[in-house]
Amino acid sequence: MKIRFGYVANALGLWDASPSKTLTFTRYSALPKNERLEKLKSVTAQNLHHTKRILYYNIAHEIELYRFSSAIVPLATHPEVMWDFVTPFKKEWEELGRIINQFRLRVSFHPNQFTLFTSLRDEVTINAVKDMEYHYKMLHAMNAHKTGLINIHIGGSYGDKTKSLYRFHQNFKKLPDEIKKRMTLENDDKTYNVQETLTTCEKESIPMILDYHHYMANKGEVKLESYLQRIFNTWKAFNTVPKVHLSSPKSDEAYRSHADFVSLPFVLPFLKMAKELNQDFDIMIEAKQKNLAMQRLVEEVAAIRGIKHITSSSIEW
Repeated sequence: MKIRFGYVANALGLWDASPSKTLTFTRYSALPKNERLEKLKSVTAQNLHHTKRILYYNIAHEIELYRFSSAIVPLATHPEVMWDFVTPFKKEWEELGRIINQFRLRVSFHPNQFTLFTSLRDEVTINAVKDMEYHYKMLHAMNAHKTGLINIHIGGSYGDKTKSLYRFHQNFKKLPDEIKKRMTLENDDKTYNVQETLTTCEKESIPMILDYHHYMANKGEVKLESYLQRIFNTWKAFNTVPKVHLSSPKSDEAYRSHADFVSLPFVLPFLKMAKELNQDFDIMIEAKQKNLAMQRLVEEVAAIRGIKHITSSSIEW
């Protein structure tokens, strides 16, 4: 069984390399009209350059799994801005794509919690579609739209899960087919548990990303070992290995919050459970210390008897 590890957005220790530099709408509006577009381009150019630096950092450290920042392009979906962020940076986007494809990196996006398809309000669904289109447009600009993923949660329950899940399936139809083909769903730490998320994924033929920390915070009556093979099976249509999110609680009081690093005792029961299936999969580390947390966990896992390093960010068990 081979497991690859990756991390989210920022490579800590890489100097001044944030891929998420921002421009608020308030700041944008305060600029003279003839300076607004140039400011948008300036911030985007920085974020694209830093993203390229991070990808090269990943290659140097044999990290094949990476989640892009969703904030590469400032104000990309703001209704009063909505600017063309692809054409001015065609060369930069394509360069990122060449790096991704040459080194076979597995990349993804994770839109924020407001990108949901269960709302009672039409404008929320309209905005969710726009946000998914924005993320897909970035993948397409990088020529990564055939392999990259866009992961979201189901959304809120609004006091009635049955009706909310029905709305999800109805609103899901509003997404263009090419985006549906790159989508994944993740179980929640409060609302939709593993069983509910899996059932939704199976109905829509969407791969499911298991978030183990969320499962531990929102178990209900679900025994994960009864569902893990089914979760992994949802990836078969994508012809790629399953993906899992790992993090650990900040504290008992802040159980749902992510800690700086990942506790091996917290995640080891899951790793042992997955070992029983003897199937390759990838792990995205969602810890505050990003790549540093990922690298520490890989070292700790590789120190277990019977497990060996394959690369600096992957192990074989």
